[in-house]
Amino acid sequence: MITGMGVFSPAGIGCDEFWNNLSSGKSGVKPIQLLEASACPDNAGGEVSGFNAETIKKLYLKEKEQRKSIKVMCREIQMGSASALMAFDHAGLDAAQIDHARMGIDFGANLMNSPPEDLSSGCFECSENPGHVFHYEKWGGIGLGKMDPLWLLRYLPNMPACHIAIFLDARGPSNSLTHDEASANLAIAESSRIILRGGADIMITGSTGTRVHAVRSMHTAMWDELATSPADPAARCRPFDRDRQGQVPGEGACSIVLEDEQHALARGATIYGRILGTGSSCVYDRSQLSNSPRAIVNSMRLALEKAGIAPEEVGHINANGLGTRDADLAEALAIREVFGDYASRVPVTALKSFTGNSGSGCGAQELTGSLLGLKQGVIPFTLNCDNPDPECGLNIVRHEPLATDNKIVLNINSTRIGQASAVLVQGD
Repeated sequence: MITGMGVFSPAGIGCDEFWNNLSSGKSGVKPIQLLEASACPDNAGGEVSGFNAETIKKLYLKEKEQRKSIKVMCREIQMGSASALMAFDHAGLDAAQIDHARMGIDFGANLMNSPPEDLSSGCFECSENPGHVFHYEKWGGIGLGKMDPLWLLRYLPNMPACHIAIFLDARGPSNSLTHDEASANLAIAESSRIILRGGADIMITGSTGTRVHAVRSMHTAMWDELATSPADPAARCRPFDRDRQGQVPGEGACSIVLEDEQHALARGATIYGRILGTGSSCVYDRSQLSNSPRAIVNSMRLALEKAGIAPEEVGHINANGLGTRDADLAEALAIREVFGDYASRVPVTALKSFTGNSGSGCGAQELTGSLLGLKQGVIPFTLNCDNPDPECGLNIVRHEPLATDNKIVLNINSTRIGQASAVLVQGD
């Protein structure tokens, strides 16, 4: 049972602001303010603008021990930890009334990069004409001593789960997953299995990630197809649109509280959804090339099979929807293979059009968007899909939320290296 959600998204912080912006069509993609420069085209992307040095301590990490921990947290870890605290509060959980040995953490994160300034002092000490000749033999004796001794703790992808467990005194199962866009669904799936086998009553799950980071954005610019037009950044991410040009980098974090059904009902919790089935796959061919379409097909079929749900029973699909030529077409073909004739009718939404792609941070945000919409009896719509690509052949929800009485959503995410994950959820 999903009983709480905490979201830090370019499209809004907290469930109310997030849903208000999704339902009204307000994009979170704009010129980046918190980084002086990035490799994002025109230094624009999906930035969580309301999460900054002032608000972190004042609004989100309020306890003394939480504030002390900020010095060993990079921005992704801060957002992930804050989202978990928000989700815990949103679920209405009372820390004094729960069995902390029966609460666990399962969280997804990117591989985290440190900014250049964290490494520059040590590197320059070992360089002749800084930036030109680096003397490796000097690093151990000279350069390493210039490094902040807490440096590594700020950028370990297992640290969101560690901090969340400490903040909430969660003594149950704990794990961290690093599978880029596929991370959140995988963490949700593992959390649900832990509860089903009796390993916990409560699991705090979700993910955090960024692609607008100074170094990460350079990797993204080198490896991925990025949109450079139109001039308005908010109009650049165009999933499944005929004129789509590429993805838009973003950042974000979202946590979800999962509870055992009896535990949730006993305390009168508000239910936002039920996990029906999950699936995952990673596919490479013999030449070591990734096959993301096949992985997406496999993960969707597994989720449907485990749930005992036929494709025709799905109310809508929340697609990965990167906005790139090849990835969107590959995902559309995968959906058509699994859903057959129904693929042209099942509603499809893609919320990266509002937020950009935050890598590991995207999946839980997108599922939360669907669940908030279903609570209102609607499916959130895809921004900027003005001319749906006939080659994709999908029924894209556009222009405004779509009324529905079918509460079943299939949340799909995939990576460029052949990983895919899917979660089938029934909204309440």
